[in-house]
Amino acid sequence: MSIDTLAARATHLLEVKHSRFLAQAAPVTAPEQALSFFAEVGDPTATHNCWAYRIGGLYRFNDDGEPAGTAGRPILSAIDGQGYDQVAVVVTRWYGGIKLGAGGLVRAYGGATAECLRTAARQPLVVHAQVTVAYPFEDTGAVHAALAQFGAEKLDETFGPEGARLRVRLPAERLAPLKVLLRDATRDRVRMTAQDEE
Repeated sequence: MSIDTLAARATHLLEVKHSRFLAQAAPVTAPEQALSFFAEVGDPTATHNCWAYRIGGLYRFNDDGEPAGTAGRPILSAIDGQGYDQVAVVVTRWYGGIKLGAGGLVRAYGGATAECLRTAARQPLVVHAQVTVAYPFEDTGAVHAALAQFGAEKLDETFGPEGARLRVRLPAERLAPLKVLLRDATRDRVRMTAQDEE
């Protein structure tokens, strides 16, 4: 499954037994951005403003006074279940006078979030990889042509007695075909080493 983020902010209103649940979602790239989004759109006069965000391996959720595990975690589960990353969602609840019980709350918070994200405009997240390409000088033309063909962005280049070392960044899904092309174009004289994205 591909991982997406939101192309724009999205909202969805759900009513359950007179309680209103307004899910509001936004694309975010840092926890601070998520927290400021929650502060911006949360309604201080509402009964609860429960939220969650997922940014790669970073995530947090908050039940904002609802019973533990009935709001924030279902919101996070809906973000993950819909295949999203770099997304923050706040679900604001205005209590309607009828208790929903733990199961009802989980369904309401998770359902409002899932529907908000399901109907939102998606944007694919491209995962990038960084690699160092080492090659003899006589293969410079073939290496540069291959890198250009795969849309690799040159980060830096160094030269030594044996040849050149080039550090590049490109979409991770293009890495394997690039390796094959470089191997074939240079009779396997190119050495590629991956580096972790910072």
